Amino acid sequence: MTNPRVSKREFISRVATRSGSPVRVVSKVYESLLGELTGAVSCGETVVLTGFGRFYRQDHKGHKVRFGKSNVGDYVVLKFSASSSFNRRLGGDEDEIPPETCGVIEDTDQFENAIEDRALQAAS
Repeated sequence: MTNPRVSKREFISRVATRSGSPVRVVSKVYESLLGELTGAVSCGETVVLTGFGRFYRQDHKGHKVRFGKSNVGDYVVLKFSASSSFNRRLGGDEDEIPPETCGVIEDTDQFENAIEDRALQAAS
């Protein structure tokens, strides 16, 4: 079984529908967001999006190609580390995530409130 993929076009369309904004506006915001993220990380900055995760650059040393005669030079990769709250949204511990939050979550506040309510109920 393969994982379904969402294309850039489909992703932008979904965001436009969810936000009630025109596709053209969402597309411009999408391109601007990726441009700013790329620029910041390229300059060595760490971009932290609270409740989502952090993006940062990681330098790798070059190495010899195992079965070839050439070398791979030093290179940089983009790394992403999801926040713990975002990981919970993905279904980390099923006891922590109430069934009503699965499926489409309209906004992060809805999710966070459901988690807090669940924690308060468990503490009672």
